[in-house]
Amino acid sequence: MEELLSAILSSDATAADFAHLALPESYRAITVHKDEADMFAGMPTQEKDPRKSLHLDQVPVPELGPGEALVAVMASSVNYNSVWTSIFEPLPTFGFLERYGRTSQLAKRHDLPYHIIGSDLAGVVLRTGPGVNAWQPGDEVVAHCLSVELENADGHNDTMLDPEQRIWGFETNFGGLAEIALVKSNQLMPKPAHLSWEEAAAPGLVNSTAYRQLVSRNGAAMKQGDNVLIWGASGGLGSYATQMALAGGAHPICVVSSPQKADICRAMGAESIIDRNAEDYRFWKDEHTQDPREWKRFGKRIRELTGGEDVDIVFEHPGRETFGASVYVTRKGGTITTCASTSGYMHSYDNRYLWMSLKRIIGSHFANYREAWEANRLIAKGKIHPTLSRTYTLEETGQAAHDVHRNAHQGKVGVLCLAPREGMGVRDGETREKHLDAINRFRER
Repeated sequence: MEELLSAILSSDATAADFAHLALPESYRAITVHKDEADMFAGMPTQEKDPRKSLHLDQVPVPELGPGEALVAVMASSVNYNSVWTSIFEPLPTFGFLERYGRTSQLAKRHDLPYHIIGSDLAGVVLRTGPGVNAWQPGDEVVAHCLSVELENADGHNDTMLDPEQRIWGFETNFGGLAEIALVKSNQLMPKPAHLSWEEAAAPGLVNSTAYRQLVSRNGAAMKQGDNVLIWGASGGLGSYATQMALAGGAHPICVVSSPQKADICRAMGAESIIDRNAEDYRFWKDEHTQDPREWKRFGKRIRELTGGEDVDIVFEHPGRETFGASVYVTRKGGTITTCASTSGYMHSYDNRYLWMSLKRIIGSHFANYREAWEANRLIAKGKIHPTLSRTYTLEETGQAAHDVHRNAHQGKVGVLCLAPREGMGVRDGETREKHLDAINRFRER
């Protein structure tokens, strides 16, 4: 591993040099264990502690198959799917690995008693399998998390519709919170040259998800002048949606939960901000009953910020807690796009406000390769910036996941894997200097 790292850190190693480097027999990785899947049984979600379930293990390097690549992971990040995996909700991920393992002889590699998690990476290609022509050892890359087989016609118009579509590091093994990762070659994209390893690793999953959900024709197809309500606008997902709305000429109405998060939205350029805690919105009277009066109060507040207009698009991801309000406040003919349910999967809303006002609910899940490529291109061009707030070591991943689980973070949190320290991997200092303030906007002071 030291030899690999030395080659990566050198400025003159060639593709041939990387190809001739010996691969280690094993590497360090963050895992959950199958025999611990019931460790939190009966506990409330918020009491489940990722620090108890996530392990730093030494694991063997997986076999490389056709169309695949082994990547030395310099940095990764923590997403909500890593939190869900760590607390075994809504169900343990080993069921995903078992089902995938039954699909082919090669897929059996993924069905193991441990699951290497993580759906982001920035690193360097070490090896490519048969049939890979676009990438070679030594290439500096980031990876998006869509894993597809594309043997069914359903996936060839939109790869997200492939029946064998999976999220790498969540529904497959050998994820990015590790020193080495196994990916399909069509997950790879060029690393933005002006970013460090940890900065480049941060946008992947959430940036691509926001792009499809908000900008793509598969999502809300946002246009100039749209009013866009963004829940959790300073968070890992919402922070990218806020930037895209601003960059695309839309008007984001940013919903946050503290003055500090409101300040971050202002720093991004947003002007219309609702602090839901300060204004004490309570959309539920009790566990079973929503309060339409609070929906109306919320809608009135939105119109105060938009000059009397309702929102064209709601960027939804909290789910159960907010969905009734989201449907209500959307304008007639407007769109609610939803990609997650961090407050609960069982959504409830008054359907009269949907059908009689011709509104649409669009389910949006991650992004296809083209959408992920376009989202990464915006990062590379300096149009959208990473929202990295803090970086942990690989050994501290449990704490990082704990902080995300408790919502005790801003933007995204990164994890150094092979990178010895922060700030490494920058190749284009001139572009970086132009955008340095925006790159550091979310950094903890």
